[in-house]
Amino acid sequence: MTRKTGWTWIIVVVPLLLGYCAQPGQPGTQNPRQTTNFDGGWKFHLGDVADAQKPDFDDSGWRSLDLPHDWSIEGQFSESNPATPGGGALPGGIGWYRKSFTVPESDADRLVFIDFDGVYRNSEVWINGAYLGKRPYGYSSFQYELTPHLHFGGGSNVLAVKVDNSEQPNSRWYSGSGIYRNVWLVVTDKVHVDHWGTFVTTPKIETDAATVHIATTVKNGADGDQAVQLTTVLYDPAGREVSRASASQDVAAGSTAEFSQDLQVATPGLWSIDQPKLYRAVSRVECGQIQRACDEYETPFGIRDFSFDRDKGFFLNGRSMKINGVCDHHDLGCLGAAVHTRALERQLEILKGMGVNAIRTSHNPPTPELLDLCDRMGLVVMDEAFDMWKMGKTEYDYHLDWDEWHQRDLQDMVLRDRNHPSVIIWSIGNEVREQWEESGVEMARELSGIVRGLDTTRPITSAMNNPRPENSIIRSGALDLIGFNYHHQAFPNFLEEFPGQKFVATETCSALATRGSYDMPSDEVRIWPSRGGKPSTGNPDFSCSAYDNCRVPWGSTLEDTWRVIKKYDFLSGQFIWTGFDYLGEPTPYPWPARSSYFGIVDLAGFPKDSYYLFQSEWTDTPVLHVFPHWNWKSGDTVDVWAYTNCDEVELFLNGQSQGVRKRGPDDLHLMWRLKYVPGTLKAVGRLAGGETLIREIRTAGLPAALQLQTDRDRIHADGKDLSFVTVNVVDEDGTLAPRADNLVDFQIEGNGTIVGVGNGSQISHESFQAHSRKAFHGKCLVVIQSTGEPGTIQLTASAEGLPAASVSLTSF
Repeated sequence: MTRKTGWTWIIVVVPLLLGYCAQPGQPGTQNPRQTTNFDGGWKFHLGDVADAQKPDFDDSGWRSLDLPHDWSIEGQFSESNPATPGGGALPGGIGWYRKSFTVPESDADRLVFIDFDGVYRNSEVWINGAYLGKRPYGYSSFQYELTPHLHFGGGSNVLAVKVDNSEQPNSRWYSGSGIYRNVWLVVTDKVHVDHWGTFVTTPKIETDAATVHIATTVKNGADGDQAVQLTTVLYDPAGREVSRASASQDVAAGSTAEFSQDLQVATPGLWSIDQPKLYRAVSRVECGQIQRACDEYETPFGIRDFSFDRDKGFFLNGRSMKINGVCDHHDLGCLGAAVHTRALERQLEILKGMGVNAIRTSHNPPTPELLDLCDRMGLVVMDEAFDMWKMGKTEYDYHLDWDEWHQRDLQDMVLRDRNHPSVIIWSIGNEVREQWEESGVEMARELSGIVRGLDTTRPITSAMNNPRPENSIIRSGALDLIGFNYHHQAFPNFLEEFPGQKFVATETCSALATRGSYDMPSDEVRIWPSRGGKPSTGNPDFSCSAYDNCRVPWGSTLEDTWRVIKKYDFLSGQFIWTGFDYLGEPTPYPWPARSSYFGIVDLAGFPKDSYYLFQSEWTDTPVLHVFPHWNWKSGDTVDVWAYTNCDEVELFLNGQSQGVRKRGPDDLHLMWRLKYVPGTLKAVGRLAGGETLIREIRTAGLPAALQLQTDRDRIHADGKDLSFVTVNVVDEDGTLAPRADNLVDFQIEGNGTIVGVGNGSQISHESFQAHSRKAFHGKCLVVIQSTGEPGTIQLTASAEGLPAASVSLTSF
């Protein structure tokens, strides 16, 4: 029986353009399409240079590097940098990139394109001195054709890119600067599947069969008309062919043709959070009377359906599911904005470990690798286009480019991303100022119309911090989901306030925390900053308490919003601000703070205590997390919390029971108030089935050793893969020293390099590019990248007065 639950379809992942690989089912066959990673071997200069676009320009003195690259993260933190602390307090400027390359004579009768996944910002591109164009928006992917300007055979070609991030501030958070996403060289036949040229949906899903509809755009760049046959073959997750269809039509010279095909998949395996099954569609284009192979284009896809119900919330494949999501900005901590696939994967692994099942790409189109990972790992996504429309938020932001570019940028986001099974919501904006202006009515209708012109299979929302019926965007009638930013007190009244509408909490909480910092009493909430913008009170060390008792005035604690969300079925779910800390926007403090306090995980990837609140609520993992540390002054009153899904917990101090706490229906943590004496806290958690969990916290002595822990001790020798190494400062018994701030030096030998260091402190001004880092609350991080050669990597950490510690990794 067909499930009709709102939006029902098959969605595909953004096409993977494969070069010189075997066709499925045809071993050894050469793919007519070539796609080459174009990240290696660039020259870079920071600063503007006259005539750097010219092919004969002398760049021999420029720095050699590989992409992706973010030059801002290499700079020094300063309050005087034009980005301001809100933008991360790092430098911007102008940078030039150049790359020389050759194209074989055998490609002279083909088409050559360059694909940029993202350049921040105001990029201008030249090939052999010929100007190709400009893209102001730093988050858009774009393509240029190089063919008319290339030298084929032995002649050298020079690609030049100017990146201008000098007009600042242009972002409310850290943006990074440069060609910070991947670049690809694509070579095709003159007859080929167009850029982002497939769209897969399904009008019908049943238990025994699914109808797959594939719309394919084929472009004829040849001088004459072409007879084109398109054969589409579907492969299941095991690589077996499950369906195929062919269609033919004549395509006029210089034009495109739309092919529409329906295929049947028997007993489809559905893409879900727990089992993200991915199929593949292979589009084979044959040309002319002899049916010459012209193109092969591969599109992974997932079969699934979902819906938002006004009364019952969100459903995936017919099953009710609460959206337990987080918002995240795009930076990767000490690595800056430069895209590292392994760093993105690590972030998602950490978030899934606490039970996260959804990501909001706040507030801009993400890198394609993030969506690929969400497809593969099983997370749903709110894909967001803009942080502002025509009314700006900072002096030089995207509002200056709105009139000329918003239609193109939004179209490109939808075309690029509409095939990902993970993407379930389009967001056309975040907290745009037009909410309060009559102009918001027509602008919301225009933007929603652009989206629906390309994809009618997903609902559209806008993240609104004025979620009232009189909001102009809501009055426009253009939204499928009413997106609430904050205002959790109003959630229960949604059905009465918004008749006929559906709910999603696009941004919630904005709780504040510094990992390892605790303000007592824990049941007193600090609301910082004041509405005037600065903390009315604050801590001298610029910390925020990790008890979930510090929040912004427009937000809530994590517990307060979750209590509401979990209570009502019609509340489809939430996206918490934020999953990870991020560079910039250091609310509630001014300088010297330079990164956010909002994350459930700190900037180095170390979980804060609230991580275990959600792990206890959002997963089936037995959880007993007890905090804080047990190093205080004698006689201090200390609040001890436990996040747990045990039925009851008994706490012991130096063997003496401090009482049993039972978990009631509305209890999200348990608490004991104790007088501090050194020794050992022991918590015993009891589950209904008789299982017992035991956790101990000991008073730590003086720092005596360094412990190194790798997230992976085997990495690929591809010059890109990473290992994240945690450094713990411990006492002689191996207990973490919670106040240790030792300076740790790093030395590396073998086939690896240090590409970043961090510690999670929001006020550290140490360079992320150094080979040393102070511990923060007993921990710091070093990130190792492989070289292009396999072998052994030896990392040694040392600190004054402590024995050195080493760890070995293997690159293969």
